[in-house]
Amino acid sequence: MSASRTPLLDQVTSPAELRALPDDKLQQLADELRAETIDAVSVTGGHLGAGLGVVELTVALHHVFETPNDRLIWDVGHQCYPHKILTGRRDRIRTLRQGGGLSGFTRRVESEYDPFGAAHSSTSISAGLGMAVARDLSGDQRNIVCVIGDGAMSAGMAYEAMNNAGAMDSRLIVILNDNDMSIAPPTGAMSAYLARLISGRTYLSLRELGKQLSRHMPKFVERGAQRAEEFARGFWTGGTLFEEMGFYYVGPIDGHNLEHLLPVLRNVRDAKAGPILVHVVTQKGKGYAPAERSADKYHGVVKFDVVTGTQVKAKSNAPSYTRVFAESLISEARRDPKVVAITAAMPSGTGLDLFGQAYPERTFDVGIAEQHAVTFAAGLAAEGYKPFCALYSTFLQRAYDQVVHDVAIQGLPVRFAIDRAGLVGADGATHAGAFDVAFLACIPGLTIMAPSDEAELTHMVATAVAHDEGPIAFRFPRGEGVGVERPDRGEILPIGRGRVVREGSDVALVSLGTRLAPCLAAADRLAALGRSATVVDARFAKPLDRDLLLRLAREHGVLITVEEGSIGGFGSQVLHLLSEAGALDRGLKVRSMVLPDLFLDQDTPDRQIALAGLNADAIAAKALALLGMTEARTPVPRRA
Repeated sequence: MSASRTPLLDQVTSPAELRALPDDKLQQLADELRAETIDAVSVTGGHLGAGLGVVELTVALHHVFETPNDRLIWDVGHQCYPHKILTGRRDRIRTLRQGGGLSGFTRRVESEYDPFGAAHSSTSISAGLGMAVARDLSGDQRNIVCVIGDGAMSAGMAYEAMNNAGAMDSRLIVILNDNDMSIAPPTGAMSAYLARLISGRTYLSLRELGKQLSRHMPKFVERGAQRAEEFARGFWTGGTLFEEMGFYYVGPIDGHNLEHLLPVLRNVRDAKAGPILVHVVTQKGKGYAPAERSADKYHGVVKFDVVTGTQVKAKSNAPSYTRVFAESLISEARRDPKVVAITAAMPSGTGLDLFGQAYPERTFDVGIAEQHAVTFAAGLAAEGYKPFCALYSTFLQRAYDQVVHDVAIQGLPVRFAIDRAGLVGADGATHAGAFDVAFLACIPGLTIMAPSDEAELTHMVATAVAHDEGPIAFRFPRGEGVGVERPDRGEILPIGRGRVVREGSDVALVSLGTRLAPCLAAADRLAALGRSATVVDARFAKPLDRDLLLRLAREHGVLITVEEGSIGGFGSQVLHLLSEAGALDRGLKVRSMVLPDLFLDQDTPDRQIALAGLNADAIAAKALALLGMTEARTPVPRRA
């Protein structure tokens, strides 16, 4: 029997066992942890680069702090795989992002070592401050440690939290994981020495003594002494910004050097000061050559070969909806110089990396700042440009006030390209675009479209370019299209008009978006049982095609709306229209098929759709039940 490749890691099943190891064994543990992380993600896919960049930091944090009593909060959660391995979940690490397996993010119900769920960025300091205040109110002594990346620090929420924490002077430790911004000078022995010096008790005690002495002097002397001390440390360390916000700054230090990390973390653990920020410089993808060479440092990967780094990507005959959007927007921008594009730190995820290659001067990545992105787009629209604000559905939620106040009330023609609408498979509930139609359709003057295939998406991009009467949004899913032929140029669709794809007489199936294909398949099954179905591609969730819907209500005994969105969306709008028009008084049976009223766990896309009761089988069963032919047997999804 061959020896284990991870002999030391095999002995560590909890942070308590990790804390029992001597310091000189921790680098070996980190090396084995990195190898285990690479091997696990090669099987499951997921977020690899970020986790590899914090292996030594993860080991050091669990070694120095008494987790789970001390709270360790990971911002975003992309980097949490090594943390999961060290906190009793190694035996399940190869179920990451799989149905019934571990979440790809931190999750409170999964482990006591995950004190706060994180999948959207820039939340850790706010949550940590809340926990710190709760600790103080309860008279406890635990440490609160927040790990936040430099990218997440571009979000206003992070600065709001830091400003609040600095003003409250509550004991809180923030680790700034700097792996991209290059906001620090090169790290080395001198910077490590300075970090140890200024985080030590002696320096902190002298600093506090100086503060107390200066308080007995005139105010201008007190303030001058404080500024002199901050300037002296800021000159050497670069932390003046954080000092101005009330944080005691330590760093920068090499996040891969345990001899540098451990003494600094122990110093800040034992300090009785207020909020402290430790600036750690790391390398994303560290220790795995294919990731280090890759432009995105293997941020998100599918299954791959560990030796070569080659990712196993299934071949497809159809492009992704994201690519169709990007190529359609490039085509429109070629003809219209007023078309510009905005993303919030997701250029490749939204396809705007392609647009940026074609029109770099008309592409704007504003960082993780969705609120700013929307109002920035509003400013462009106010000056006659045609901004396309490309955001994931789940991230657009963060900018709702800006959509209402800065865009809709002013009637500005901002174009919202809403990617990842509907269920998203392995990324689970935190990234599912379930609510966009519901929260947008209630806003006056906002037009909402949803394409049923790639050709329709091309038409909707063209329609959005031509639409100058208020804001307009179009939502499309993650993944590949259905393989239809795409037009050379999109057509401008008549606003608020759907299309009848198949005529029938017994049942009307009205689909919004990509549920059209399952509706057609359900219609085929009904036809085999002697029932005729009309199938409609609604195209618009708002405004509704009033004339078409009222005709369907008159000519059919059953009308079913189908959408990959929550209650309160397209189906609710249709029900309201039919109710107000008196169509329900004539005995029409109307049902809305929507996502269930719960958060669905990660799983394969097909399995999620089946659990949600939105596949062809469920649609056909619903229609047959309403026709009195059989009992509906819609699958009941499990609770998250």
